[in-house]
Amino acid sequence: MKVKLLILASCMMLFSCGEKAGRGSAVAECAVETIGTTTVELNSSYPASIRGKQDVEIRPQVSGFITKVCVDEGEQVRKGQVLFVIDKVQYEATYNSAVAAVNTAKASVSTQEITVKNKRELNKKSIISDYDLAMAENTLASAKAQLASAEAMLASAKQNLSFTDVKSPSDGIVSTIPYRLGSLVSPSIATPLTIVSDFSEMFVYASITEKDLLKLVRSNGSQQSAVESYPEVSLQLSDGSMYDEKGKLETISGVIDQTTGSVRIRATFPNDKKLLRSGGMGNMIIPYNLENVIVLPQGAFSEIQDKKFVFTVNDDNTVTMKPVEVFKLDNGKDYVVLSGLSAGEKVVVENASVLHDGQTINPRTRGELQEEFDKALELQSTYAK
Repeated sequence: MKVKLLILASCMMLFSCGEKAGRGSAVAECAVETIGTTTVELNSSYPASIRGKQDVEIRPQVSGFITKVCVDEGEQVRKGQVLFVIDKVQYEATYNSAVAAVNTAKASVSTQEITVKNKRELNKKSIISDYDLAMAENTLASAKAQLASAEAMLASAKQNLSFTDVKSPSDGIVSTIPYRLGSLVSPSIATPLTIVSDFSEMFVYASITEKDLLKLVRSNGSQQSAVESYPEVSLQLSDGSMYDEKGKLETISGVIDQTTGSVRIRATFPNDKKLLRSGGMGNMIIPYNLENVIVLPQGAFSEIQDKKFVFTVNDDNTVTMKPVEVFKLDNGKDYVVLSGLSAGEKVVVENASVLHDGQTINPRTRGELQEEFDKALELQSTYAK
């Protein structure tokens, strides 16, 4: 039993910088790496609002009582489909009256054309004067003007009659319907009859800071180039799940909101499964790259009063504690070093929290320590048998 414990303790000392070994007579064996720079892909999350590609307010163009509601809330409709019917009686009467007025005007024009034709023959034979002929021609012109006016009234009456069938201007989903059968509506109502939202694609809006905008434009040369070359973005839904389709950044507002110091951006997401709904909320996940940065495992850091430190290894194998600024990656394993270190320095990358400034260590690679640890475990297994 004592042999097993001794072997296990040896394994632990080989694989990490032991506090006892570091401060006693033994020299701690620590995993050390020469650091370099790399490019890290990160994500920024921004609160986002979801809107239909086209949210159309449906408003009546004539006044009257609703006599029929042809759809229900949440129903999918097609372009040209009738949504509401407004009382047609007065508009049909106006239309019929306009038709009669056109027919009367046509008859008057026809009669006057016969009169003018007859008077022209009489004028050629000098039976009537030029004055009489001119008066007849003027009467014909007046009749034709009255016909044109009647036809214009008929066109207006026909249009108003057609407006009694309130139709959808596009494919989409019907929103709430605040007006029901018998409601009196008019073109001046404050609340629309309903809203038809085109859900084939969804617009997702978010706001980025002015600082992020400047970084984006500088890295791409221009705002337009940034939009065209920007990678696909993701959408986190309100329940925390990720939407299974990627979106494309399409527009960046040209005006900075002076109140918030932010710029509005818009991305378009496909919505074939109709999962996204207009008015929803979520988070737009925007990828970006940090170039020429140093990435170290979290075991390379010690912490004192919320400040991060790493241990660099000198030529004489002593360590020096250095303060650094870091950015925590969302993989739960690494930190990005923003300042405090340079490429080419040697850093203790495991169990740095047990070291102290000026301590002497025996630098090893992680591969060497792992190999010795595996051999020790194999030895322990042999003794256990």
